Amino acid sequence: MKQKQATIIAVACGAVCALCVGAFLWSVQGQADAARAETLARYGGEQVEVCVATRDIAAGERLDASAVETKLWIADLLPEGALSDVAAIVGRTATSSILKGEVVSAKRFEEGRASLDIPAGLVAVSVPAKAVQAVGGAVSAGMSVDVYSSGGSGTSPLANDVIVLATSMGDPGSLAGADSGWVTLAVAPERVEEVIAASSKTNLYFALPGVAPEPTSEPAEPQPDAAQAESSAAAEPAGSEPAQAPAEEKTSAASAASETADAGDESESGE
Repeated sequence: MKQKQATIIAVACGAVCALCVGAFLWSVQGQADAARAETLARYGGEQVEVCVATRDIAAGERLDASAVETKLWIADLLPEGALSDVAAIVGRTATSSILKGEVVSAKRFEEGRASLDIPAGLVAVSVPAKAVQAVGGAVSAGMSVDVYSSGGSGTSPLANDVIVLATSMGDPGSLAGADSGWVTLAVAPERVEEVIAASSKTNLYFALPGVAPEPTSEPAEPQPDAAQAESSAAAEPAGSEPAQAPAEEKTSAASAASETADAGDESESGE
């Protein structure tokens, strides 16, 4: 009899527990449905599962499975070309920077080689860089920079007079307003491995050389020196002598005429 009562009590307790669990699940499901309904009412769209970056990804980086995850996203708020298959992303190389929490789109993997003017004999390589590493965001395409590698062992020059082909600084809210960005450099093919290794192990800093001032177009007026002054002073008396010469000649002619006249008077008186 007691065993039968215990069995009945156990069954009753199990039923009560099952009802409690069912009520809890129903409550959770109701809350989830309410939240989903509120979201749909607010944004007016369905939710879909898409790939989202789990960390900052620099241009030129090859993505692995840890770089992305899937999350529910409002369909109407998705960027064009949003990707939903992680397998289609793993192994691909990003051609532009991707920020943490950003929905990964196909645009981030489009080839941009046609827009880059790569000098003959060089190749383009992108390295990650924060704004403070790129002269506060002042580095832009077309500039020539000096590259320094800074890490735990110290700072050393990596390359000089390197041409900047492109940078994320021109994108609004990219390098200037975020913690990550990228700079694309033109380097010799044999130095690509060195640059990539330095960017992965250390921080790269970009320095802008100063510009020498242009010479003035108006030449300074020459100042006469002492020798020229002396020669000028010496030339003045020499120039005055020719002016006095005619007067002396006139005096000599007058004296000769007077002597001739005196001689004529003497000859007349002798006669």
